[in-house]
Amino acid sequence: MAAEVVVVGSCMTDLVSLTTRLPRAGETILGQKFFIGFGGKGANQCVQSARLGAKTSLICKVGKDSFGNDYVENLKKNGISTAFVGQTTDAATGTASIIVNSEGQNVIVIVPGANLLLNSEDLKRASDVIGKAKVVVCQLEITPAVSLEALKMARASGVKTLFNPAPALADLDPQFYTHSDIFCCNETEGAGDSFVGALAFYLAYYPKLPMEEMIRKSNCIASVSVQASGTQSSYPYRKDLPQDLF
Repeated sequence: MAAEVVVVGSCMTDLVSLTTRLPRAGETILGQKFFIGFGGKGANQCVQSARLGAKTSLICKVGKDSFGNDYVENLKKNGISTAFVGQTTDAATGTASIIVNSEGQNVIVIVPGANLLLNSEDLKRASDVIGKAKVVVCQLEITPAVSLEALKMARASGVKTLFNPAPALADLDPQFYTHSDIFCCNETEGAGDSFVGALAFYLAYYPKLPMEEMIRKSNCIASVSVQASGTQSSYPYRKDLPQDLF
């Protein structure tokens, strides 16, 4: 069966260190805890959609490395089609190295890696799945021209497009506005992605619902995600949510 929600976007491995304070330049400090998480806006949004029951496919690129292998497994565990998850030897899987102090302040280094190698050829290979979707979702953690091309392909097939212009770009190509049915701005990494993933689910499965109602329900789901720790690990499953949301 064709995927109803197709996400074209990023996968990032989060490398998180918890410390009492942030180190100064040239300083080495001792941390309290380290964990590895799954992130990246594209994958996050796809995971939230899938956990609500959407049939999903992610079009993305990771490295042919241990982080990339783990990411593919993570997507499969979430019931996401990995038919168009490419693995490359030309770059490492994207990473976000995050240091968080006890006040919750953080410093982050993002290395997009393989995410920036997703290209037109990858989209052409996935043209069938894009054309048969109910909703195609894009963001800006991959090369913007590739996101724009995906939106154009979707629109040409009469597929609804949901564009999340994050991280924000100063000189966004105006074509993004004309090829997005829904232009959804938010900058809150975890909750914002949960919201977009939920909205994609409602657009695909409850297209007759008034937009205000879709937004209200998506907000409810995103507000559940902020009550648990981590990014994807905080995203709720359909079975754990009030059933009047469905």
